[in-house]
Amino acid sequence: MAKGKMTMFFCQECGYESAKWMGQCPACKEWNTFVEEKIDKKSVSSSGKRTDDKKSAQPLPISKIKASEELRLITGIKELDRVLGGGIVKGSLVLVGGDPGIGKSTLLLQMCKKAAEQKVPVLYVSGEESLNQIKMRAERIGNFTDSLKLLCETNLDIVGNVIENEKPSIVIIDSIQTMYSDEVASAPGSVSQVREATAVLMQIAKRFDISIFIVGHVTKEGAVAGPRTLEHMVDTVLYFEGDRYESYRILRGVKNRFGSTNEIGVFEMKSEGLVEVENPSEYMLSGKPQNASGSIVACSIEGSRPILLEIQALVCHSFFNNPRRTANGTDYNKVNLLMAVIEKRLNIQLSDCDAYINIAGGIKMNEPAIDLGIVLAIISSRLDIVISDKTICFGEVGLSGEVRGVNMTEQRIMEAAKMGFETCIMPKVCMDSLSRINGIKIVGVSNLKEAVDAIRK
Repeated sequence: MAKGKMTMFFCQECGYESAKWMGQCPACKEWNTFVEEKIDKKSVSSSGKRTDDKKSAQPLPISKIKASEELRLITGIKELDRVLGGGIVKGSLVLVGGDPGIGKSTLLLQMCKKAAEQKVPVLYVSGEESLNQIKMRAERIGNFTDSLKLLCETNLDIVGNVIENEKPSIVIIDSIQTMYSDEVASAPGSVSQVREATAVLMQIAKRFDISIFIVGHVTKEGAVAGPRTLEHMVDTVLYFEGDRYESYRILRGVKNRFGSTNEIGVFEMKSEGLVEVENPSEYMLSGKPQNASGSIVACSIEGSRPILLEIQALVCHSFFNNPRRTANGTDYNKVNLLMAVIEKRLNIQLSDCDAYINIAGGIKMNEPAIDLGIVLAIISSRLDIVISDKTICFGEVGLSGEVRGVNMTEQRIMEAAKMGFETCIMPKVCMDSLSRINGIKIVGVSNLKEAVDAIRK
């Protein structure tokens, strides 16, 4: 081995370093995640800091630090601005992850188009496509101004110099796994290279107040590939969800230092690119079957937005010793728990039945308020009860069969009334705090037996 180089082992999940290979990572407890990499002792550490001057840093008392309002750039894409917390914060580092072909690059290119129209200087750095390929994709979206500049480069030092010379307001790095530094003796996409590249970009973003978006590949489990520390280093983490063969796309913020992490943005993929869905409730309920058992509409809250969604259940007799249970769009363990509550508290036999639960539209929801919808959909399918198309429900279900209260009750009911629903089944404990709402009948229930009686009427 060359002098100055040594072999280290890194965990691909969390970035834990070890001098020898381990079967299980002692930090994140994952198995078979260690990879071997050769590193240079003389290379800079993963701080990414360029020490142009040798002055030592001096701490300041907090009382002498002046706080200012966060300067935000409105992108013009309302759904993206909602997830970011009101726009792009200057000097922020944003990680965008998602499955291949889901539309990450398309969304960022549309954001560049909107910013360029406002005369905001933007630099798009691609390590995966040529300039001609990016131009072809851009022409499908629309016309771009010269405020957008393109660069095809994977060398981190060259990219850093271009950013410092051009000083754009927004930089897109597509993708972080293609960037490499000559000071790190490992292949592009490795744990060391990804961590070093992110650290260098973070220093550039903070020093020059440049907003940098980095695109990250994802693993088969759906997490961003590379060390887990990558998500800890950035200011905001956005995940693009959805089936690449379906038209809908969900942009979800899982970390945001400058806003809420509960907001979602809904898009529809069309030939001209991603189009915002301003009314997700109407979109999610399109195509709902009429007079069919095992179907009910529930109301969930994502951030400050109420979303109506259809919960479907198919319960049928099983011919196997172990009945099959499937949950699509919600937690599988939650479905099993709620089915046990139904058997125990309502004496409805489900142990010999296959059960298939689906949230129509492909959206994923795990809010406790959809518990009542899942329970009523299962009971409706098992007992072949047709629930009125004008009925909506929400509420958390406890292990004793009680229906517990949820937050933002009034917003949920107002959204249901706006969508034309006539009856709302909700927790009885939430009715005291309600103001008078016209146009919808409110049925308060305190347990599952009362909820079943409500759908039989």
